[in-house]
Amino acid sequence: MSTAPLTLFSVVIPARDESESLPSTLAAIYATFTAEKIPHEIVVVDDGSKDRTWAVLQALRATIPTLAPVQNLDEHGFGRAVVCGLDHSRGDAVVIMMADASDAPADAVRYWHLLGQGFDCAFGSRFIKGGSVHDYPRIKLMVNRLANFFVRVGFAIPLNDTTNAFKAYRRTVIDGCRPFLAPHFNLTVEIPLKAIARGYSFTITPISWHNRKFGVAKLKIKEMGSRYFFICAYVWLEKYFSRGDYRRRT
Repeated sequence: MSTAPLTLFSVVIPARDESESLPSTLAAIYATFTAEKIPHEIVVVDDGSKDRTWAVLQALRATIPTLAPVQNLDEHGFGRAVVCGLDHSRGDAVVIMMADASDAPADAVRYWHLLGQGFDCAFGSRFIKGGSVHDYPRIKLMVNRLANFFVRVGFAIPLNDTTNAFKAYRRTVIDGCRPFLAPHFNLTVEIPLKAIARGYSFTITPISWHNRKFGVAKLKIKEMGSRYFFICAYVWLEKYFSRGDYRRRT
């Protein structure tokens, strides 16, 4: 557990061709955080969009003063975009959210309060009592539950929704888990599994998930299977064979 008080919550959002989703997504986050009096910044990373995403972000700065958009001018990929956002964020706490409004701002508020209680990480689960999913594609759901089962058993952890990116961390965790290897969606498992393996404290809370209203999902299950396996194997080897070389030092 950490005792340092938190002063700024950084929302990191990777975005590629999300011009339709961003206005409502960002407005909801800003309104919720402002109403809750949470000091924050919203770091949206334009990851090589071909649509009007960057122009939309520039226009939204007029109505969302906490918005801090950046462009990922290096190699693209979900993981690379998130790391770019983390590198540009200034908060002592960070939450990773999606551009498509699938994550509820009210759940992010709960994360902030849990981190403020001293936890290093706040992990949400859509599959515990109080959690929910809405309009989740059936095949994707089946693959998700199977993958999370193997992760939970392989790492002997209580978390049953590791693959969901929507999680929050103190800055000390982000810095303590570097360098990040996953350039794609497999970063969603690299960060929490590293955090757990390295001895950071965490708590699990129920969250909700809603399918996107605009655009198409960027995750391609067939392309990501081996990449998820690689990252899980890498962190598993660290957990059981590194003899604590990378664990948090208190």
